[in-house]
Amino acid sequence: MTEAPASPSSEPSVRPTSYDVAKRAGVSQSAVSRCFRPGSSISKKTKAKVLKAARELGYFPNAMASGLMTRRTGMVAVIISSLTNLYYPEVLAEITQRLSDKGARVLLFALRAESEVGEILEQVWRYRVDGAIVAAHLSPEQIRQFVRHEVPVVLYNRSGGDEPVSSVSCDSFGGEKLLVDKMVKAGHRSFGILSGPPDSFVGCERVQAAIDSLAAHSLNAAVASGNFDYASGRSGLAQLIEDAGGQLDAVLCANDLMAIGALDEARARAITVPDNLSIVGFDGVAPASWESYRLTTIRQPVRRMSAAAVEMILARIADPSCPPEARNFAGSLIEGASARLA
Repeated sequence: MTEAPASPSSEPSVRPTSYDVAKRAGVSQSAVSRCFRPGSSISKKTKAKVLKAARELGYFPNAMASGLMTRRTGMVAVIISSLTNLYYPEVLAEITQRLSDKGARVLLFALRAESEVGEILEQVWRYRVDGAIVAAHLSPEQIRQFVRHEVPVVLYNRSGGDEPVSSVSCDSFGGEKLLVDKMVKAGHRSFGILSGPPDSFVGCERVQAAIDSLAAHSLNAAVASGNFDYASGRSGLAQLIEDAGGQLDAVLCANDLMAIGALDEARARAITVPDNLSIVGFDGVAPASWESYRLTTIRQPVRRMSAAAVEMILARIADPSCPPEARNFAGSLIEGASARLA
């Protein structure tokens, strides 16, 4: 006679608790809690016993329950522009990894344009995040909203103006001045500038830095509007050449992707780079170093800036009384083959 298969149990499975883990491991419940709380003090021997018991029981700590007890969600909002920019994925990867290493999780909010940040903030408040790293321009009122909601914030490559707010940034003025000084010394006199979107704080800052640096040499430049993407790099260079009546000999681009587009446009027009036209960018993204481009640019210290942003936000989550601070990092010149420099 064939034995009938056993019917599934009607009793619901019971998830193991921290009490079960503590009992099996022969430790206290507080030891179990410390084992799964990043940064807590616990001996290696006790931790090994707890983890072994947890594996055997199939136990995982309930992050939501822990959040109710600590009044923290363990989430940090990252607000970043989704404009076609090869630089930001690298920034996001660095910030996400560093927060994860510290036991925090990223709640990503992607903007199509920086002017949308006001709509996004309404969502940020609903998720009750512990803090925020914002790579978008915030108005003084929006910065004050973070204070009212008791959410610490660190601006990434942005300035809070006169508002007291923490920030990390790359020195746009120093980078543009270095490029301009070297290009002027090499004999360049007819300059053009490719800008970013009008609502991009970084784009506007770099353009103004380039204009100010040229003015220090009693030079000016025509400015063509771009959108931080490849296509606007090509069309922007075409416009600058037309505006200059063919006399253009140097172009400063607000980011690398537009500079790459400008390089291809120059080639399509049989303009020899850098003999007849120098083109420089800003960011130091990976494609800029490809053999077919070898772009001269300013490389931002992404790892150092991201590490600083994460350190600063976690410090302010742990201690909201930490005063605001601003950290400004110098970029490094990458001398490629797209420009004649002194």
